[in-house]
Amino acid sequence: MFRKAILLLGVAVTCCLLWFAVYDYREAGPISRENLSGLALSLTTAIEKLAANDPSLETLHSFHPPDVAYFALVDRRGVYRFHSNHDLVGTTVDARSQEIPLLTRSETRIALGTGERAYQFTSPVTVHGEPLALVLTLHTYRADAVTRRARLNMTIVLALVVVGWLLSLGLARYARRDERHREELARRESLAKLGEMGAVLAHEIRNPLAGIKGFAQVIAAKPQESRNAAFARSIVTEAVRLESLVNDLLAYAANEPETVADFPLADLFDHTASLLQPDAGAHGVTIEWRCPEDLSLRGNRDRIEQALLNLGHNAVQAMPDGGHLQLLAERSGKDAVITIRDNGSGIAQEHRQLVFEPFFTTKSRGTGLGLALCRKIVEANRGSITLHSREGEGTVVTLTLPCAS
Repeated sequence: MFRKAILLLGVAVTCCLLWFAVYDYREAGPISRENLSGLALSLTTAIEKLAANDPSLETLHSFHPPDVAYFALVDRRGVYRFHSNHDLVGTTVDARSQEIPLLTRSETRIALGTGERAYQFTSPVTVHGEPLALVLTLHTYRADAVTRRARLNMTIVLALVVVGWLLSLGLARYARRDERHREELARRESLAKLGEMGAVLAHEIRNPLAGIKGFAQVIAAKPQESRNAAFARSIVTEAVRLESLVNDLLAYAANEPETVADFPLADLFDHTASLLQPDAGAHGVTIEWRCPEDLSLRGNRDRIEQALLNLGHNAVQAMPDGGHLQLLAERSGKDAVITIRDNGSGIAQEHRQLVFEPFFTTKSRGTGLGLALCRKIVEANRGSITLHSREGEGTVVTLTLPCAS
């Protein structure tokens, strides 16, 4: 909720800044035109007063405001009565201008011979009772400074917004990575505590469990009553199940150094398939494996075999009505990619993110340590494990392990 509020606040601030920049830029144009129009009106009044005080119009030649490019007075016939350029006095206006608007005021932008875009203001004036047209052309440098400043401000605001969002995204990504790192540390800490608890439980349970199993086997071998045989078999079954749980706990909690060596993967596949065959045959599951003969792994062979057996038994149990189990391997650069594929019942979507967590199981009589132990074994051998499943279509587990040098 806090993150959403921060995101909404950032979006709101960004919208306000962008609106301000665009509004300022759009208002700069009218302000620039108003400045030019006001300046033109002031100069028109000054020129009209100078012309009224000097019928010869000679004093106008000394009138050189910095913003004026040139100005002229034109009579009804289109003859220049005055022009900033002495040579044009007495000449006629360009033939394209058929009529000088003496009674109307107009303003426009024109291009000078130098290529400069200038502002031209035309206004009717009266000099000694004679109506004339004042053509006033102004430089727009100072007036357009408002527009240039607004454009610069808009560019700066846009740049700041982009940089701000990039920094925010970078900080958010860093914060998310740090959060994931803390979650991973917390998970490892909890798993370490869980492993310690499992080791203690296994140590306390193993000794009495051995006695229970031994006495039950004696009863099963020489029952004094007919019903004791069934009871004894149940005791043995439950004792074996508890022993399997203890072994899984010990295997998961074990932190002993691994024995690393190079070994051929094809031999491991062949041996794993032979161990899985009895259970698979009882469920009507066929096993197929393919592996390049020259593909070898570097790691702990026994532990990797244990992981493959766990995955194979899980696949067989997911196909109670029969199916097809595949063990495939291929080389990918410096790694070997092992795929265990079944066409069983699959895993529900809400359970896929939890299958590698210790003690999570959907079975009525499962320990929930199988896949968690597989992941620990694979990661201990410098590899990775992923699972893809679709309910009703099957499951694919992929192991990536380093090849032999």
